[in-house]
Amino acid sequence: MREFGYQRALDVSGAVALLDADPEARFLGGGTNLVDLMKTGVERPARLVDVRELPLNHIEPTEDGGLRIGATVTNSDLAAHPEVRHRYPALAQAVLAGASGQLRNMATVGGNLLQRTRCGYFADVTSPCNKRTPGSGCPAIEGEHHNHAILGASGHCVATHPSDMGVALTAFDARVSYETADGPGEVPLADFYLPVGETPHLETALPPGALITGVTLPPVPAAANSRYRKVRERASYAFAIGSLAAALDVHDGVVRDVRLAFGAVASRPWRARTAEDVLTGAPADAETFAAAADAELAAARPLPHNGYKVTLMRNLVVAGLSELAEEAAR
Repeated sequence: MREFGYQRALDVSGAVALLDADPEARFLGGGTNLVDLMKTGVERPARLVDVRELPLNHIEPTEDGGLRIGATVTNSDLAAHPEVRHRYPALAQAVLAGASGQLRNMATVGGNLLQRTRCGYFADVTSPCNKRTPGSGCPAIEGEHHNHAILGASGHCVATHPSDMGVALTAFDARVSYETADGPGEVPLADFYLPVGETPHLETALPPGALITGVTLPPVPAAANSRYRKVRERASYAFAIGSLAAALDVHDGVVRDVRLAFGAVASRPWRARTAEDVLTGAPADAETFAAAADAELAAARPLPHNGYKVTLMRNLVVAGLSELAEEAAR
């Protein structure tokens, strides 16, 4: 591990200024991903700017009836918040599905969004990886890729994004707020993660040196009837091989509103807008749910050893929406 400096930021502007003065510095939240990457040599910051003590640890209502979640709110506090559990249950479930209780006590909302892929080739500095070293290649395409992307990948990278929380936030049209030396900014989470294309090392739309300050959830009435389902290779403490955040509003047996996002199938949380279009105004039944899943997954381009994810995600959509439709009918 490279020797590094450490400094605790006292306010947002001070934190941004510290990073602006040192391009090799990194913000430190809970450190549950960054410190691991430092140990393996993937990340080699010259300085860590600790932002845990910044006044960004509140969850507050917005004027339009949504919620604003500060960037340093811990995952545990987010999942336990009564407004989150009541109005956006899929978000609480997604957070609880990730990691262990100890990690959730440390991990922050801002850090969760910025966590990097768990692709084994990315984590191994002796292997080529276009995310780590642009132009070096993507050995996963011909190598171990059973848990890699089936949607939105390219010939330069087939890694998946590991966040559970990000999947639910994507389904609910969250927006990410940030601060830079030039002032504040905001970007929809749907645009926060950049397409892989030929530049998989460019992962987010954040300007250089930007500090995430919070996430805003708009009011989404359908979110009150929502669910997060996660499939993994062991019962706990594992990243998803496929996941679904779904919200459903049904009136007289017809879908009035629906929100769908997939996890562990792309380089970013995947908003299933094609499936949503098929479902809106259609009967809330298993046949329609299956047709919607098939329409979304028609764009899938699986590799030789991860084609199972197409069937897995189809089954997740049908099962998850069927459960929500039953609950809506009660």
